[in-house]
Amino acid sequence: MKKRRLSKSRMKAIARGYRRKNRQLMADLFIVALLTLLNPTISYKTPPPHIPDKVEIEVHLPVKADSIQLKEMEYYLRTHHVTDEGYNLIAQYNALLTQRAKIAKERSSTARKPTIRHIKAKDRLLPAVKTAGGYWKSGHFHMGRYRKGPVIMRDYQGRIVRAVMHADTIVTAMRTDSSGTYRGQMDSLLQASGQGTYDALDGSHYEGFWLDDRRHGFGFESSPTHQVRVGEWKQGRFLGERLRYTNERIYGIDISRHQHEKGRRRYGINWSNLRITSLGHRHNAEGRSFPVSFVYIKSTEGTTIRNRYYLKDYVAARTQGIHVGAYHFFSLKSPALEQAAYFVNHTLIHDDDFPPVLDVEPTDAQIKKIGGDEELLRRIRTFLEYVERRTHKRPILYISQSFINRHMKNAADIKQKYNVWIARYGEFKPDVKLVYWQLSAEGRVNGITGPVDINVFNGYQGQWDEFVRTGFHR
Repeated sequence: MKKRRLSKSRMKAIARGYRRKNRQLMADLFIVALLTLLNPTISYKTPPPHIPDKVEIEVHLPVKADSIQLKEMEYYLRTHHVTDEGYNLIAQYNALLTQRAKIAKERSSTARKPTIRHIKAKDRLLPAVKTAGGYWKSGHFHMGRYRKGPVIMRDYQGRIVRAVMHADTIVTAMRTDSSGTYRGQMDSLLQASGQGTYDALDGSHYEGFWLDDRRHGFGFESSPTHQVRVGEWKQGRFLGERLRYTNERIYGIDISRHQHEKGRRRYGINWSNLRITSLGHRHNAEGRSFPVSFVYIKSTEGTTIRNRYYLKDYVAARTQGIHVGAYHFFSLKSPALEQAAYFVNHTLIHDDDFPPVLDVEPTDAQIKKIGGDEELLRRIRTFLEYVERRTHKRPILYISQSFINRHMKNAADIKQKYNVWIARYGEFKPDVKLVYWQLSAEGRVNGITGPVDINVFNGYQGQWDEFVRTGFHR
């Protein structure tokens, strides 16, 4: 077949047509790009999907209310006051646990059938699903940012986050991982930041501030494995509770010959003029001064050392109406039983005196030299049991926070039976149950020359009155 040749004019006309079509296509693309720039939420329409009705089945599992957590809550509320930071949060959570325990008791006696709910398609809440470059909602893909409403996303670890957004900002979010569920504020990277709560699968509950997915700032934690932690957190680590030093608290001191002797000089104590004027540089009393409500006086050390000022200070303190107790400084160079007898035989302990104290401050090298923790704990038990039999008062154990963490992991019986007096010279209260906290070794007291150990009772007037009456802090 003979091919038909196009004339030059025809070829030019065809070329002009192509150029017009290309210009029109480029114009259309420019308009789409411009509209997308001016309105990022432009939609590419697809046929609306079929949204079925929803059926929800609620299975009523047993409600757990850990008795240990309830006891720890009770202890916290008993030893704190409504003016303490975090008290109201603890009270609210305690009410929740109490209600949960009540529900658990009711459900244990009656079997409940699953609850079935039908939700019509028109009533279903359909959140958006964010993806790279846009989001899906109701079967349509939208380019640009999702600015308002419920949305589902994934964080950089692949965890699913359900959030509510407003003005392109996360208002609140919920995320569940292998350990529990977080609810609260998040930053743009979908990390917990701001205020939020975390409920772990083991029953632990944290409520407070977060930063970069870690507890940071003020918050509290309730757990079945340890006591309530209320106070400051830093990068996921609990620092401790920071006290407010008010006149409602009970303060005291402990003294030895060092309050009487400074080199070759000798000093007396003006017992009628005692008043705490400083708690040390780490503790801000906001200009307040406090009365001395109790004093502990060193009586003996080892089996050969006695405090020459003990008797005089003891009589003077009692004369001023100050509650008095005595302490023994424990030595690892002599038998515990001999030390206990030496202490009791050279110490005045009346019925209305405070419980005697065993002061234990060995170094790690000294503990290792006698055979380790178990041998040390055996000696401590021997001393405490003997003194209790002889005086009919349950002694108090004076130790440091580091000592109880390092050396008393296998001493649950001691911590349960005896009150503990903790020395910790930081700004935060020790993270253990205690009767006294020795918060400073550099306090100042009118009537005493030089620095003095300052102590605060763990509780307020009600608990103090009970302790004065019974000699034991619950």
